[in-house]
Amino acid sequence: MMSHSSEPLTCARPSDAAVGAVVTTLSERFGNRAATGQAVREQHGHTRTYLVTQAPDIVVWPQTTEEVAEIVTLCAAHKMPIIPFGTGTSLEGHVNAPIGGVCIDLSQMNTIVAIHAEDLDCVVGPGVTRKMLNETLRDQGLFFPIDPGADASIGGMVATRASGTNAVRYGTMKDNVLSLTVVTPDGRIVKTGSRAKKSSAGYDLTRLFIGSEGTLGIITEITLKLYGIPEAISGGICSFPTVKAACDAVILTIQSGIPVARIELADQLQVKAFNLYSKLGLPETPVLFVEFHGTENGVKEQAEQFGEIVTEFGGGPFQWTAKPEERTKLWQARHDAYWASFTLRPGAQTVATDVCVPISRLAECVEATQVDIAETGIPAPIVGHVGDGNFHLGLLFFPDDEAEMAKVKPFLERLVKRALAMEGTCTGEHGVGQHKVKYMGMEHSGAALDIMRGIKGVIDPLGIMNPGKMLPAA
Repeated sequence: MMSHSSEPLTCARPSDAAVGAVVTTLSERFGNRAATGQAVREQHGHTRTYLVTQAPDIVVWPQTTEEVAEIVTLCAAHKMPIIPFGTGTSLEGHVNAPIGGVCIDLSQMNTIVAIHAEDLDCVVGPGVTRKMLNETLRDQGLFFPIDPGADASIGGMVATRASGTNAVRYGTMKDNVLSLTVVTPDGRIVKTGSRAKKSSAGYDLTRLFIGSEGTLGIITEITLKLYGIPEAISGGICSFPTVKAACDAVILTIQSGIPVARIELADQLQVKAFNLYSKLGLPETPVLFVEFHGTENGVKEQAEQFGEIVTEFGGGPFQWTAKPEERTKLWQARHDAYWASFTLRPGAQTVATDVCVPISRLAECVEATQVDIAETGIPAPIVGHVGDGNFHLGLLFFPDDEAEMAKVKPFLERLVKRALAMEGTCTGEHGVGQHKVKYMGMEHSGAALDIMRGIKGVIDPLGIMNPGKMLPAA
């Protein structure tokens, strides 16, 4: 295997003259839709990790694909870095500008272009958020199921190959995007597919750009699959004596063919945070949040079958409900896990991260990680999309404490190595960004990384698209 650097692949900082020319041109062209103020630039370089904020030179708000192409063409002419920006909710340093450049904020491209209810698809701009989309779809009896905890933009969700709590039934973004419109690094506008539900025509460009984290182009329009709102939804919560018991119940549930829509784990420390932040009043033991979609009789039967499995592994009681307001309270608490964790250590910062392993190794990985957390001495609550082997944790540390800071990076590296040793991945859904570039050489062979760099080099030969992310240098 070839030796590869852990340093990210990046381009050179353009000359001051080039930066000045681009900033002046964009400021004149876009007026109040361009900003160079320090606060705005730092907000767009902010990342929800302990990584240092790295601000762009200018932020621009285009409103059409053609305007994006105009900006990109200008940047390419001056070899100016480009950083796409959705809502800024990514967790691995995706929006940092390590050598400055132009931040293209896509939030004003928030039009729902078309809804084809009869075909179960829609066409949206990248700035449309998941909540906005579902509020619009509700009146037509439709919904889009991918739900990362934040109210992320659809464009950002495509770029990071997001998933969330519904992935065990509905898949991730890669399973729910039919076609994209993309502006490539030389300013060309490319449509990657059609509205047909399947195609064998050519390379799958759609999935090449899904998960590319802005390193290959800027997504300016998305065609999504939609689903009918289920006739009935039931959900509930169940406590377990151990994490292993909860994970074993999940494995049997999946193996039994019960079509669970959501099945989420929270360890005892995360449950304590839920109680403090969301006032749930739960016993502070590991819990599963569960939801079933289908007919009224179907979800009742599924809940009863799950209740039997729970008993087999010492869990219970399984408290389930079909009342929307009760289910909403539970799932809102789950989505607020990031914010709830801060109640455990007021004033601390967090580094939120994730790994994913085969479901049969999940309990082993989580339990070993809990032992590592205890030995490290820094609290880190765990939540997991256990139906697909993915779990998250947030290490709560004080950045001014040198002793703690010396433990953070080694712990995160041990977490990744543990997942990889169990035939897993360094990230199930957060993506690589800046933070996990150093792990790409651990997970992928030299040949695989060379192919990725080859793709990057052909599409973005100047290296201007979101530099410093995704790929390590050779």
